[in-house]
Amino acid sequence: MSYKQEKFHNYYKNWIKVYKEGAVRPITLKKYKLTQMWIEKLIPDLEVWQLSRIKYQEILNKYSETHERQTTMDFHHQLKGAILDAVDDGLISIDPTRKAIIKGKSPKHKKIKYLNQFQLQNLIMNLKLDSNINGYWLILLIAKTGIRFSEALALTPKDFDFAKQSININKTWDYKDTNNFSQTKNASSNRSVKIDWQTSTQFAGLIKDLPENKPIFVNGKVYNSTINEILRRVCIKARIPVISIHGLRHTHAS
Repeated sequence: MSYKQEKFHNYYKNWIKVYKEGAVRPITLKKYKLTQMWIEKLIPDLEVWQLSRIKYQEILNKYSETHERQTTMDFHHQLKGAILDAVDDGLISIDPTRKAIIKGKSPKHKKIKYLNQFQLQNLIMNLKLDSNINGYWLILLIAKTGIRFSEALALTPKDFDFAKQSININKTWDYKDTNNFSQTKNASSNRSVKIDWQTSTQFAGLIKDLPENKPIFVNGKVYNSTINEILRRVCIKARIPVISIHGLRHTHAS
């Protein structure tokens, strides 16, 4: 059997193994494998050579029936790389992805993405900031800096430069799988982030006796949902819109 006659979902599975395993972050690899599961479900019998523009559009249309447009766009982008390689290798005669139309179901009611400055101050005033590191301090730091949740979890005392009032972002914490340090999203994610003098002073006192290479916010397994629940209760207490920990990044950017 030639590669042309191979089932497309098998071709894509092997493409992931050859080109993506060990080359992308674990969370990105999971997304590729989820896409592979979907195409196995949508086109279990389609052979590589049978992938025409019309057939590809039908696949996108079917996927879009249960997914919003942005998710369908991501699905399309994850398939496109493998398909273009198949075209380059002569397995498909023309590019089936050319002029593809991206559709999607109507988005759900969108939650509040960010707080205004008055709401943010109310949030900070209602954080239970005691003398020990806890989830409230994590929320404060993300609110003040706009760093990612995984970046905040990876911070160690060594990453704080109180003389320059900054923190060094050079790694993340893989709280979903390995519960250990991991690389940042991309090279540009390695950066120095300024913190205000008050936050700098507060954290200088908090972490002065902690091991310099151990993450300050991690003590066992960490769940994003746990921090979001703490944040939800604070928002309710502060009488402001409930926002997610990810939403604090938008708040900082606003």
